Amino acid sequence: MKRPKTYSAKPQEIKPSWQVVDATGQVLGRLSSQIAKTLQGKDKAAYTPHTLTGDYVVVINAAKVRVTGRKLTQKTYYRHSGYTGNLKSTLLRDQLEKRPDRVVRLSVKGMLPNTKMGREMLRRLKVYAGESHPHEAQVGDKTVER
Repeated sequence: MKRPKTYSAKPQEIKPSWQVVDATGQVLGRLSSQIAKTLQGKDKAAYTPHTLTGDYVVVINAAKVRVTGRKLTQKTYYRHSGYTGNLKSTLLRDQLEKRPDRVVRLSVKGMLPNTKMGREMLRRLKVYAGESHPHEAQVGDKTVER
């Protein structure tokens, strides 16, 4: 008895769609895990680990995302210029005021693979602090309310 062949998606067979996600009132971690799943394509039947099968994701209202517990005052973001003594730290509260899009992007980035394909997936993520975004032409496919 012959076993059926496993389906493996080819890059030319995949047509990515665009999804708009409204982050208003959403918990940051739960929202990020759903976005990461969509970027990887794990929500599709044609998911193939070695092929980019995910969709483009546009996140709006990133400034209105919420966090649980004491993360606003305890979670710290670090960045380093490479020079001695130049380690900068920022609290989540301050980061949400200045660059809320960066908070969502870093959260999703941590949930994607640390490979070339993970960087390609992250390029498909567009995050905006407000309601408007310049992707009107592409976003005819699907609006997701999560």
